[in-house]
Amino acid sequence: MDGLVAILDGKNVEWEIYWERGTVSSFRIERESLERSQRKFYSGIGLRIGYGDKLGFSYITGLNHDRKTLEDFVERTIKLARVSEVPFVGFPEPGKPAKVENLYDRRIEEMSFEEAHSLASDFAGLMVELKGDATLSGSLAFGVNARGLLNSNGVELEDRSTGMSVSVYAVLGTGTGSHYQSYRLLPPLGELEKGIREALHDAELSARAKPIDGHSGEVLLEPGAFHSVLSIFLENVFGDSVYFGRSRFSSPGEEVGSECLTILDDATLPAGSGSYPFDGEGVPGQRTVLIENGVLKSFLLDHTYASFLGMESTGNAVRDFRTKPRIGTSNLVVEQGKESLEDFEGVVIKEVFGEHTANPVSGDFSLTIGLGYVVEKGDVKPFRDNMLTGNVFELLKSITAVGRNPVRLGDFVSPRVLVVARVV
Repeated sequence: MDGLVAILDGKNVEWEIYWERGTVSSFRIERESLERSQRKFYSGIGLRIGYGDKLGFSYITGLNHDRKTLEDFVERTIKLARVSEVPFVGFPEPGKPAKVENLYDRRIEEMSFEEAHSLASDFAGLMVELKGDATLSGSLAFGVNARGLLNSNGVELEDRSTGMSVSVYAVLGTGTGSHYQSYRLLPPLGELEKGIREALHDAELSARAKPIDGHSGEVLLEPGAFHSVLSIFLENVFGDSVYFGRSRFSSPGEEVGSECLTILDDATLPAGSGSYPFDGEGVPGQRTVLIENGVLKSFLLDHTYASFLGMESTGNAVRDFRTKPRIGTSNLVVEQGKESLEDFEGVVIKEVFGEHTANPVSGDFSLTIGLGYVVEKGDVKPFRDNMLTGNVFELLKSITAVGRNPVRLGDFVSPRVLVVARVV
């Protein structure tokens, strides 16, 4: 990095260096048998150069290069900046990175490939013990990542984090069930067993499920289903969507949901899968209130689009060394409400899919229900293959209750949410 900085300081340009190095060990299980194991190493440097009012970007793999290679790297990026159509509005100034706890677990970094393989074998063994008449597949992955950022304004940052992910997919006759979770710290084996049991439970419900006649009125959305619906709305709060007129909104302050709805984007959540001390441009990670008591309070912004809109970055630039920064979420959190909703009787939807086909500006959607159930006097009747239809803006305003028991699904945290909707 010192050699690259020395070359850049000799040029009449503004610059930003983003570097990464890391390791990922991954294991694939098919039919309760460990079928594929691999360990990958990666490293590289992403370079952005501001030349006049234009911005250029290129990257190079690896971190150890001779001076000639680095000089060619710089010259290539300057040439790209000269012909670029991307406007340059400067790089961020230095700021104090957020203090975020529990993003690094030494046990994951120091885990040998043999130890990781043994844990994956234990996971496959658990599947054999628990599967019953079902067939199980899944995966485990362990990773460690170090990254740093420097720019010509004096930003100089570095951090290190770890991660682990687990997935399970169960097939029982015509029924299917799945589970996914990610962690920053190594979880106990009991957490993996819990995931297997959840997938098996959903597969058993799915195997008995049939479409229902339809329903119009109160519907309880489990966190996974609410996340899918909410993702349609989120396109409207990305700063680039606002700037280019692809958003329904032009400024905060509009009523967008029920008074009981508050949503945050929180990069400072301890042990959060989406947490970070600083974003992909060096802006400190922060806690941003997107919706408060139903009112839109903020957009998600990186440095560039914050500048275009006359606002401040919310620290939501995400990237790796191969890509330019783009706007994304960190941890999306739906604040818990005051209702239990655990004993709700009526139509409950756990899983929907097809949200990528929805129109985020109009808000209209028609989503296939992967799994739902009707609860009547304690009796659970599963259903699937119906459609959840409506408009996301109307649905958010129709929320009548938010539960008080949040569930984490990767980088999304939410309790159950009671809405008014149609099932056809």
